[in-house]
Amino acid sequence: MALAKYLVTGAAGFIGRSIAAALLERGAGVRGVDNFATGKRSNLTGLDGMEFVEGDLADASVASRVCAGVEVIFHEAALPSVPRSVVDPVASNRACVEATLQLLVAAREAGVRRVVYAGSSSAYGDTPTLPKHEEMLPNPISPYAVAKLAGENYMRSFTRVYGLETVALRYFNVFGPYQDPTSQYSGVLAVFCRRMLAGEAPTIHGDGEQSRDFTFIQNTVEGNLLAAEAATVSGRVMNLATGERITLNRVVELLRELTGYDGPVNYGEPRAGDIRHSLADISLAKELLGYRPSVDFREGLRRTVEWYRRLGC
Repeated sequence: MALAKYLVTGAAGFIGRSIAAALLERGAGVRGVDNFATGKRSNLTGLDGMEFVEGDLADASVASRVCAGVEVIFHEAALPSVPRSVVDPVASNRACVEATLQLLVAAREAGVRRVVYAGSSSAYGDTPTLPKHEEMLPNPISPYAVAKLAGENYMRSFTRVYGLETVALRYFNVFGPYQDPTSQYSGVLAVFCRRMLAGEAPTIHGDGEQSRDFTFIQNTVEGNLLAAEAATVSGRVMNLATGERITLNRVVELLRELTGYDGPVNYGEPRAGDIRHSLADISLAKELLGYRPSVDFREGLRRTVEWYRRLGC
């Protein structure tokens, strides 16, 4: 096993697992850490070349152990759900703020070169301005959004005060293979895919005209790998998305074609803390990282449905 150059937090989760796999494919030495609060042990299948540590990053000793000897950290660990944070804001704060601070302290002490942070578009809140750009004043609504923004601010603080290189990438509705479709807090596309492949009616919270900048996982992974190596980006925050938005009603139409589902669609009450529209301006990531989304929404959705179909969803 190669010495770990990279640490991936949340390595048993959807995005962390995907980043770890891409690094291993490049022949890199990778260490992963996860406490399995939301990550799945089954997601570690196929990551045999990765050194894995089970533990909670809010524990300083765990953070110190996993940072030792690594050069770059991809910090994906979180409790990634707005509704979950509304139910339990304390758990959201521990996972997203306390763990992030412990990780940064340990990274500084270990001489880590750079931390790439999974930020969130939820930082923008429900401001009507579209597209969302990085110069906008943050206006978080949910406890999750507040916690992710706090982590982002800690990143910039550690760059300014301690000289630790950090890059915060604000994700917009990432979807794709390995996203858990079974939890009540799962991403909407994962839930829709599972239900419609099973011949069950999807439930849209609201009228379905809310829109999102859904971003296929491959684009997110590629953006992270670019952010790990790009020059002159330390201390910066940038959007990582597709730069296009689509309504949930249109998503269901496309999923009907891809899954063969021809039943009804249920509509429920809007969820507390959810925003109405989301669309990213990705010009800064293009300029600073050379980022270009390589997989568009429809192709990403097709690949995702095929993956869930193979799982037997």
